[in-house]
Amino acid sequence: MKNIDPDKIKVILATDCGSTTTKAILIQKVGDSYRQTHRGEAPTTVEEPFADVTMGVINSVTEVGELAGRRFVDDDGKLIHPATETEGCDIYISTSSAGGGLQMMVAGVIKEMTAASAKRAALGAGAIVMDTIASNDKRKAHDQIQRIRELRPDMILISGGVDGGNTTQVVQIAELIAPAKPRPRFGGKYRLPIIFAGNKDASPLVVKTFDDDVELSVVDNLRPVLEYENLGPARDRIHDVFLEHVMAHAPGYDKLMTWTDAPIMPTPGAVGNILQTIANTQGINAVGVDIGGATTDVFSVFEKTFNRTVSANLGMSYSISNVCAEATMPSILRWVHFDMDERELRNRVKNKMIRPTTIPQTREALIFEQAVAREALRLAYQQHKEFATTLKGVQQQRTVGDTFSQQTGGQTIVNNMTLDLLVASGGVLSHAPRMNQTAMLLVDAFEPEGFTTLAKDSIFMMPHLGVLAEVHPRAATEVFEKDCLIYLGTCVAAKGLGKEGKPCFSFEIKGKTLNESGEMKYGDLRLLPLAQGETATVAIEPARGFDFGAGPGKRIERQVKGGTVGLILDGRGRPLILPEERSASQAAMKRWVEAMNMYPSESK
Repeated sequence: MKNIDPDKIKVILATDCGSTTTKAILIQKVGDSYRQTHRGEAPTTVEEPFADVTMGVINSVTEVGELAGRRFVDDDGKLIHPATETEGCDIYISTSSAGGGLQMMVAGVIKEMTAASAKRAALGAGAIVMDTIASNDKRKAHDQIQRIRELRPDMILISGGVDGGNTTQVVQIAELIAPAKPRPRFGGKYRLPIIFAGNKDASPLVVKTFDDDVELSVVDNLRPVLEYENLGPARDRIHDVFLEHVMAHAPGYDKLMTWTDAPIMPTPGAVGNILQTIANTQGINAVGVDIGGATTDVFSVFEKTFNRTVSANLGMSYSISNVCAEATMPSILRWVHFDMDERELRNRVKNKMIRPTTIPQTREALIFEQAVAREALRLAYQQHKEFATTLKGVQQQRTVGDTFSQQTGGQTIVNNMTLDLLVASGGVLSHAPRMNQTAMLLVDAFEPEGFTTLAKDSIFMMPHLGVLAEVHPRAATEVFEKDCLIYLGTCVAAKGLGKEGKPCFSFEIKGKTLNESGEMKYGDLRLLPLAQGETATVAIEPARGFDFGAGPGKRIERQVKGGTVGLILDGRGRPLILPEERSASQAAMKRWVEAMNMYPSESK
């Protein structure tokens, strides 16, 4: 990383090279603070006939320059660096998920222990984990070898054993991978990188197991003792290897790497980075979701511990039939407040897979798509909770950047009651015709409890800011707060179950423009106007058995943030249970849709 004096930085240029589009943003110092001022995009050019990623970068940057009235590219097609009064930039940074992003396999001795730690390290670094090999994964050795050969990963991470423990099983994992002679996606002279992060006593034996066909590196053990998880060194090495080996062999990246002022990061790794930065600087717990056509990524920071999961089978176009199969059509239709023909819906799902870039053209198509999205998000969050756990059966401390303690073993650390900020991104959430719809999708799918601020990423700026946080944390956090996030408002939700129509909680709200009090019945949903930039004090008196964070039945008072949607009072209880009978479910949804003013011109 180049030495950068943050005080002298006035013009920052950032790009995100996606699989189809390269997005560029311009951040400038305006007065005393940093603001995102212009953005541009162009098709990504990593594949034939161009096979040079820098062409897409130059095209997107040129568009930003035209909008900003500032020249960024010289006559030789290079970035102008550093900035003058009228041209160039002081910092240029980039992320990438082009060419399918970073694809890895991980291996460990025990699937639930060292292999799970390896998977956490890989996911935290921004990888898609294609498969997990373990000595107890119930596959025969020849099947495991065949799998390694078929997948052609960008790199493999091997873990296993505690320091000073038995070396035999760790070496057996290495001996399984070595004869498979795994070939990477990018052929030629490329040697497949393998990272060993297991028992240090096994390192010399593992090194002997592999020949010169692979690029082997050894880092500190992921699980030096059973009670601790030390993900930092492996995660950092994954980033280095991604840059040195994977990116260096991808078309045009060798040139792009000479332009950037910080290492190129995998896009999901950068998103996780900014979420961690914000959660740690503000001292909050946060969850972020990015729902795409093929996958749904969920990121969380709870008590300073970071986790990321990729639900590779849950998406809104390529994977939409998987969502329908896993969730089942009745579960999807419970979110729809009128009758729909199931046969017609199945045809609609198939059409979406064939034509993944199409967007809903009718109100019915939009409502169905948003119903599918709820289930995709719900299932992805469920998978995330199952993965984001304390270590199995032991007191534990986890290192992600730093070391933090956790409580009992094997339980999820995701706690909706202590969740402060829920951030949405991805087409179906970011581009919903009304932000009320985005807010409702988040509340229905994630079921936040107590007091939770809802927001969305305005133009998918989080990857750019994740890399920027590495070189200029102040600029990254200022832009994140002022330009990246659009605050939707706050959801105040009751945990607990009750009887329809019986008292759930009473409330008293005091603010500049909003002063209101009343009672919410169980099953009620209410939206109150509280504009962006405004705050109010909300006092809640729960009915017996309902909890808002102070304990069942206990009064709580908190300050809440307004937003483009407002303040949502949710008396539907948690867990959120919809009536099983179709007509009762429709009636309940109709009430909630009207309460949230989701489809205002609806005549149904």
